[in-house]
Amino acid sequence: MIIARRTLVAALGAAIALAAVPALAHHGWSWTSGGNIELTGIIREAQLGNPHGVLSVDVEGEMWRVEVGQPWRNARAGLTDAHFAVGTEITVDGEPAADASERRVKAERITIAGEVFELYPDRS
Repeated sequence: MIIARRTLVAALGAAIALAAVPALAHHGWSWTSGGNIELTGIIREAQLGNPHGVLSVDVEGEMWRVEVGQPWRNARAGLTDAHFAVGTEITVDGEPAADASERRVKAERITIAGEVFELYPDRS
């Protein structure tokens, strides 16, 4: 009985560790340029949830991929899913991809209807 319980605990621990590997590898800023840009456009699609939300934003006819925060980070900044409704004008200040052809940016702060939401208040 003790051996079976230890085997079960070890198996569960291994499964949890393996499940966490893709999430840990996904997060980070290594793909960004290190500088900041500001984009204003219209939300055309929103996929919210973990590990973070992703918006498709039409910026003067070019589609940009905007990575917003995890659900808890968005909530801490005062954002709700309703803020990301299709058709909403959004201004994003954040770090673009080092490869400019990706048209991807990780949002640090978001402005909607004149209200500023700080996702990463300690970043410039």
